[in-house]
Order: sequence, then C-alpha cells, then structure tokens
Amino acid sequence: MQDLKINRLALRSGAECISTSMPESALTCIDLWCKAGSSFEDSDEKGMAHFLEHMIFKGSSKLREGEFDLKIEALGGSSNAATGFDDVHFYVLVPSEGVEQAIKLLIELVLCPSIMKNAYSLEREVVLEEIAQQSDQPDEKVFQMVLEGCWSNHPYGKSILGNASSLNASTPNRMKLFHQRLYKPENCVLSIAGKSPRNLLKILSEGELGKQVDKSNPNNSKPNSKKLNFNIGRKIVEVKRLESARLVMAWPVPPASEQFIIMGYDIATTLLGEGRRSRLVNNLREEQQIVESIEMDLTALEQGGLVLLEACCIEKNLNKVEDSINQILIESINSPPSERETKRAKELVRNGFCFSLEHPAQVAAITGTQTLWNRHQPLLEPLKDIDGWSSSMIQEEIFSCLQPSQCFTLIAKPLSS
Repeated sequence: MQDLKINRLALRSGAECISTSMPESALTCIDLWCKAGSSFEDSDEKGMAHFLEHMIFKGSSKLREGEFDLKIEALGGSSNAATGFDDVHFYVLVPSEGVEQAIKLLIELVLCPSIMKNAYSLEREVVLEEIAQQSDQPDEKVFQMVLEGCWSNHPYGKSILGNASSLNASTPNRMKLFHQRLYKPENCVLSIAGKSPRNLLKILSEGELGKQVDKSNPNNSKPNSKKLNFNIGRKIVEVKRLESARLVMAWPVPPASEQFIIMGYDIATTLLGEGRRSRLVNNLREEQQIVESIEMDLTALEQGGLVLLEACCIEKNLNKVEDSINQILIESINSPPSERETKRAKELVRNGFCFSLEHPAQVAAITGTQTLWNRHQPLLEPLKDIDGWSSSMIQEEIFSCLQPSQCFTLIAKPLSS
C-alpha cells in the first residue's frame, strides 16, 4: 500500500494544520481538533465539554443559528462533531470545490461561538434529556458502571455527558470562560484529507486560527491532574430491563502514546476475541454454546486505556462462562499463539487499518488526533508496528497482563420484577 502524501503547516499562533492529499476522492474532510475533552473540566464543570459541543452549532459572531448548516448543505456537504475524554472535534465533508469556504465557516463557528442566553437554556434541556436517556439504557448503564469501577476517582470514570445538577448550575458566562480557556489556537489542529486549496496558509493565517493569543495569560489548559489509578476488583449488580446477563472484564493498558505496545494489545485482543476462530469465540460460543456473544475491545486514551471483554449469556450460565474465560486466559500464559493464529490476527488488524485509509473522514481523524497529541509519524507507520510483534512477544508481554487476577470484573444480572 502506497503512503499518502502529508503536508504540515505550523502557524505563528501555535496552531497546526495537517493536510493529506487524496486526489481521487470526490469529497474532502475538514476536521478541527481541540484539547478540550471532559478530562479538562474543573470539578464544577461536569458535562461542560459536551454541552459546549452542542452550543457551538447555535451560531457565532458572524453566523446566525442554523446558518452554518445551511451554508455547508448548500455546498453539498454535511457536518458533525464528537466529544471524548481527551479531545473534541468538529468536521465537515464537502465536495472539493467548496473546501475553501468550508474551512472559513468551520473555524469561525468553532472558535467564535455566540453562546446566547436563550439558546443556552433551550439546548440545556436537550442535553438533560440526553442524560436521562443514557441513564435509562441498560447497556449504557453497564458500560458506565465498568468505567466507574475501573477509574472511580478520575474523569475517565465519569460520564462525558456530565450530570443534571452540574448542568443546571452552569451559566452561559461559565461556558464562555471554558471556551476561552481551552479553544485557543495552540490547542488546535486542523486536519484536511482530500483536496486542499493552494492558498491554505494564507487562508489560515488571516482567520481566527492564525490569531496569536496574549501570552501574558498562563496556559492552564491541562487535563485533570488526578493520577489514573486502575482498581482491581469485582462487583455484582442488577439492572432494570437488561435482556441478558453480562460478564465484563477490564484491564488497564498504557497511554495512547505508547503506540507499539498498544498495537500488541490490538493483535492479542483480535487473536482472543474476534471471529469464530478466535480462542474465546470458538470455545464459548461455537463449541460449548454457553454465550450469546463474546467480544474484546481496545480503547486507547491519552492517560491510559482499557481492554474490555464482554460476554452475554443467560444468567444460569454466568459461573460456567466466567470459569471458561478464566481457564483460557490462564492457559494463555503457557500456551503461546501458533504462527497461524498470530498471522490471522495480524492480518485482521492490518486490514482494518488499511480500510480506514479509504475514506477522507477517517484519514482526517487519524492524522488530526495524532498531530494534536504530538505523535508525528508517516501514515503507514502502524503497519511496521504490526510486523514487529511475534507470537512469543504476544504471550510474554500481553497475555501475561490479561489475567483474571489483574482485572476489574462486573457481573450484571437482569433485575427480577
């Protein structure tokens, strides 16, 4: 696979722009990333990062409410946004002829939100309803219980949506201060994948992203300083309207910056829990037929992530499911994956990564977040990391960490009526 051409621009304001040439793509993705996720919130700002994401689409100093969407749609494009624990990003997907205008519109919208009082009150009700819906979803409740169990005293253990009391106590002025603190050019990266305008540097330098911030004010845009401590333990809960019992096991993984070791976990979780030939799926679902589903997922975050194993089954099978999983994990210490197993897992990871480079939105997201967190590297560098892992390394360095004695376990049972 041929590496895509990447161009990097550093603005005097401290902002960065990374553009990836995809000349054959009919669409271009413009993706503005900012270090302003929920882990940057103060104790009285719970849910502010996500709420601000909503309010940014309510207009800016130059755009009336709804005008941004109308102009992007007129270009034949679409827009969206997402808030995470570490960062937030806003993106548009437009035909190549509308890229220059879309860049100006997106930067204006994100960096100069109006945050008007009436719109604030109305949108707060929308977010409060979102929180209520999340708390009423059994799967969401189980997931949030796992995060809280793993990271009880850290922002990663709290809901990104925040809570009703914090949002009800918030004010437009408080949100404006939050925006001023975090949405600064030095905390931003603009990622473009597709076709970029030739005068890109001029466009950015003359816009809000190119404005220099007063350096006399200290840069206090740092994530919560609480140390990320993982809790090993076990919890059994009953959940309303849960259709099947759940066994969820979670293990800590290093920060996202440790890309090589993260790749090892990706290969190992694929080997254990992806596809019918993986060890867990083959044993528990295909052979014993004691689970409805079983899968493993890897979440990489800037301060440290998680491997999650989730099995769904009828309640009477919970003990047998847990015993079988534990046995497979313990045996993995002394049973290295065969070359065939490792080759299959590495191919699946490699294919997944290569498929992600086919769409400009995915390429913009990859290059944007990598640049935001100072992980400058060729786009295809992860393929080298995949090749660097052998069967013995996976056994010694990864399987040894994915053991029952080192995890947090949550057992969720349907609440009896």
